[in-house]
Amino acid sequence: MSEQARPADAPLALTAAVIARDEAAFLAGCLESVAWVPVRLVLVDARSRDATASIAARYTPHVYQEPFRSFPQFRNRALALATTRWVLFVDADERVPPALAQEIREALERAEPDDVAGFWIPRRNRICGRWMRGAGWWPDYQLRLLRRDAARFDPDGLVHEVPRLAGPTRRLRRPLLHYNYDTLAEFVAKQRRYATLEAYARWRQGAPAPRLRGLIGQPAREFWRRYVTLGGHRDGALGLLLAAY
Repeated sequence: MSEQARPADAPLALTAAVIARDEAAFLAGCLESVAWVPVRLVLVDARSRDATASIAARYTPHVYQEPFRSFPQFRNRALALATTRWVLFVDADERVPPALAQEIREALERAEPDDVAGFWIPRRNRICGRWMRGAGWWPDYQLRLLRRDAARFDPDGLVHEVPRLAGPTRRLRRPLLHYNYDTLAEFVAKQRRYATLEAYARWRQGAPAPRLRGLIGQPAREFWRRYVTLGGHRDGALGLLLAAY
């Protein structure tokens, strides 16, 4: 029987998966926003030093505390632990508003068994107390709603992982909300961490060292792309600072 033909009172074949470390300040709000999902699974980094695991246990019995290896490997682990046909990945500092929840329900109810392997969801980012309008922060599409048997993350990736899907994708319209950076200092610190991880991943894959001219040209091109092409200027002084960083 296809998803479209399932009875109206049949449970939605969906798991919400959250990967968390030291997320006590955000996790409850995240899990409350996915309370409509039949199964909630939280994979906790064993290095967590706060109440992340105990908070997760208030919302779901499916809490797994394991040694962290990499984000792609943790996401593959979540796919392996899930038992439903579909998995929705949500980060602890993200929220699924009611409009997106309804759109996800409707999309999965209409989906035929093998006609789609995943859905891209637009993400709206809040930085320094403002909802961003450009520079790639909106619409920041994320491939988060996955058919479990068709998705796999590259274990060699370290950051900004995107799954490989055996099948076509579609796009949803309603946004996922991301409470991203509270301060510019937090933004800069995370960008440095991401840059280190990306450099290590490229080195491990045998990528050639950058040319000297690239150390100037590539940042300049990226600034132009963020500030001009992707409309970072629409966010005023904050957009200029973020594009420059």
